[in-house]
Amino acid sequence: MTLRAIVLGAAAGGGFPQWNCRCAGCLLARAGDPRARSRTQASVAVSGNDKDWILLNASPDLTAQIHATPALHPRESARHSPISAVVLTGGEVDQVAGLLSLRERHNFAIYGTARVLATLSDNPIFAALDASAVRREPVTFDRPFLLPGEREGRLFAAPGKGPLYLESAVAGKLEEFTAGIELKKDGRSLVFVPGADSITPAMQRLAAEADLLFFDGTLFTDDEMIRAGMGSKTGHRMGHAPIKGADGSLHAFQTARKRVYLHINNTNPILIEGSPEYQAVRSAGWDVAYDGMEFKL
Repeated sequence: MTLRAIVLGAAAGGGFPQWNCRCAGCLLARAGDPRARSRTQASVAVSGNDKDWILLNASPDLTAQIHATPALHPRESARHSPISAVVLTGGEVDQVAGLLSLRERHNFAIYGTARVLATLSDNPIFAALDASAVRREPVTFDRPFLLPGEREGRLFAAPGKGPLYLESAVAGKLEEFTAGIELKKDGRSLVFVPGADSITPAMQRLAAEADLLFFDGTLFTDDEMIRAGMGSKTGHRMGHAPIKGADGSLHAFQTARKRVYLHINNTNPILIEGSPEYQAVRSAGWDVAYDGMEFKL
């Protein structure tokens, strides 16, 4: 085994079922229907040695995710954690809020673009992460960097938008706020893109070379939330390409070896196993992520 990846959470912001939602999927999940298993907000843990673990984003559900994942439990001395780093692919609440659950002076590093790290610095609540214990490591797009456990990381630009809470302050798309990450070790690679409003040829080439692709599965159709009466924005307006459609992801990565949808919105019918939409993605060679799903490369 070169890389081990555990899905800590597979849902988009709000989780599944979402706390204030009565869509068809949330009703099934809340009722305990086995076709619609509950999911926490998206994050993946990766290790190359089963000792040092890297978190890809830190969701608001991180404490519960750690409790549910024995690989992330303390193992040594009175205070310990195998979490050695967190890589941020953006600055949205569901990507960074979990950092506050790691504030008990555990030594680890946070990697992200200069703009994402500046967003943390600009918010005084993140000063709860003691700088003497938690290093902040700025990363430049397309420049490899070394992570604990001798894994090579590389952030790359993913088309998208800035965090929702900054939209009133800065209009338009914001550079360095949406990224994907490629992790490599001993010839094996993993690509993680939880948010992208379009699919670029460069992204397709990268995915084709990867052993495992985690990709944005937020919405099945671009107007899904509008048709469901759950919102007024399209997927593209929220920074997420749909699964279905001419510009969708369903058939855009057919040469990727292993394809997995995550960051799945509560309105997305692929969360209901056996639904026509679920069957469509499975027939196209995709897996639908769930909490605790594990891959060994």
